[in-house]
Amino acid sequence: MASSARAAAYEALQRGIANGQYPPGSWLREEDVAAAAGVSRTPVREALHRLQAEGLVQILRNRGALVVGWTAQDLDDIYDLRVLLEGYGVRRAAQARDNVDFDALSVMCTEMEQLLPGAGEPELQHIGRLCIDFHVTLNQASRNRQLIAIIPTLLATPFVREAFHHHTPTDLERAFASHREILEALEVGDGDWAEGAMRAHLRAGRWSLRQMEQERQAPELGDSGLASA
Repeated sequence: MASSARAAAYEALQRGIANGQYPPGSWLREEDVAAAAGVSRTPVREALHRLQAEGLVQILRNRGALVVGWTAQDLDDIYDLRVLLEGYGVRRAAQARDNVDFDALSVMCTEMEQLLPGAGEPELQHIGRLCIDFHVTLNQASRNRQLIAIIPTLLATPFVREAFHHHTPTDLERAFASHREILEALEVGDGDWAEGAMRAHLRAGRWSLRQMEQERQAPELGDSGLASA
C-alpha cells in the first residue's frame, strides 16, 4: 500500500509539472497534492524529494517546494543524448540480432498502430507507455549494462512521456513507420541503417515538438503586440 501511494503521488506530481498544471515558479502544497492524488502527505513528501533529485522541483527550508520546470534547451539536451545513446544501442543490437525480441517489438508496433485512429486520452497514455517500452526493449538487445541502466532514466522524464499529447496523428504515424524501419534494419543485421533510422526518428520527434512550442507561443506574442515586430 505504501509503495502504491508513493507511486500515485509521484505520478500526479510528475504529470502535473509536465502538462502545465504546476507551472515553473509555482509552489507545491503537500496537502493540495495529497488531496488530488488521494494519498497522505508522507508519500507526497517522498515524491517531492525524488523530483528534486530529478531537477524538477527545489525544496526550500521553511518555504516548501518550488517547481523549477524544464526549458526548450533541456529538451534539446535530452534528445541529443537519446540520438547518441539509442543510435549506438541499435547498432550494437544489429551486430547481435539474436538478442532482439522481434516478436515482442512487432506486437508493440501493431498495438500502437491500432490504437491511434480516434485515440483519446486513455489511448494516448497507452501509446506513450508502449513507445517507451519499445525503446527500452530495443536497447536491452544491445546487452550493454550501462546503456540499459541509463535509457529508462531519460525516457522517464515527464516531458518525454507527455510528448504523445503534443504530436499530431501524422507525427505519430511517421514515428510508427520509423519503428517498423528500425526493426527491418535489425532483421537484416544492418547497423548503419538501424542507427540512421533511429537518429532520424528521434530528430523528427524533437522537430515536431519544437513546432508545437512555436505554435503555442505565437498567440502569446500576438496578445502582447509583438507578433509583427
